[in-house]
Amino acid sequence: MDIHNHNLNIHYTAPNEVWDKLGELYKKMPHWNGLVDGCPQWYGKDQKLIDVSVEPSGLTFYAELPEEEWEEWFSLFKREATKLLGYPIGEPEDGFEFYYWE
Repeated sequence: MDIHNHNLNIHYTAPNEVWDKLGELYKKMPHWNGLVDGCPQWYGKDQKLIDVSVEPSGLTFYAELPEEEWEEWFSLFKREATKLLGYPIGEPEDGFEFYYWE
């Protein structure tokens, strides 16, 4: 099983409406497992796991999945979040800028 740690350019200052939209996306993503200890989680069984938290570095994902399965899931999340939020969602280290709310 591969371990993955990735941040997305979704800033912690986003308003509640953004988090509400993301909450709906979370539920639509494959293998949704619900909130576990207050954190969104996918899989959580059979030694596979994805969970997410909001950190100063952005929306942070931790995953224990085979590489190919992770890439497919994470790519889908980024595509859907981009459509939902209306700006390019990706990893800051790859040049994706944060959108800051006032």
